[in-house]
Amino acid sequence: MKELRLRRMVILLTITAALGAIGFLVAGSAARSAIQTNATVSLRKTTLGMILVSSRGRTLYLFAKDKNGKSSCTTSCAKYWPPLVSQGKPTAGPGVKASLVGQTKRSDGSMQVTYNRHPLYTFALDTQAGQVNGEGSSNFGAKWYALSATGTAVVKAPATTTTPPATTTNPYPYP
Repeated sequence: MKELRLRRMVILLTITAALGAIGFLVAGSAARSAIQTNATVSLRKTTLGMILVSSRGRTLYLFAKDKNGKSSCTTSCAKYWPPLVSQGKPTAGPGVKASLVGQTKRSDGSMQVTYNRHPLYTFALDTQAGQVNGEGSSNFGAKWYALSATGTAVVKAPATTTTPPATTTNPYPYP
């Protein structure tokens, strides 16, 4: 009986240790994905056309509230819109103008990657490469837009509907 309890306790401790190790590895992986050693800005074709993406293919967004190359997205905003940060000099992938890639210092001291002086962010709800779920969102006081290779916002055109023109009778021969 005593031996059975001891065996159960050892099994329970082993499972607890294994779960703790898995949690540690997952947390470390998440932290590494948020801070890249040398971030790369690339181009990718999406439903919005060719837009800027991270080295993992995640869409990069600008925040319309940012001014003069400085980020206005901190604390809870940065949880939903993680900034693209780099510990080294960021690089430009094919089709991206290296002269437009830069960095700005965030309030926490980290270096955020910029493009055409726009601080760059990913979106937490873009769970796969090439998704553009954040496009046109109004969160944290301003709009969010993907960026083109020229460094300007990609504004998704509103959906259009085709309706037949109204029939009117014009008494005059010319419109």
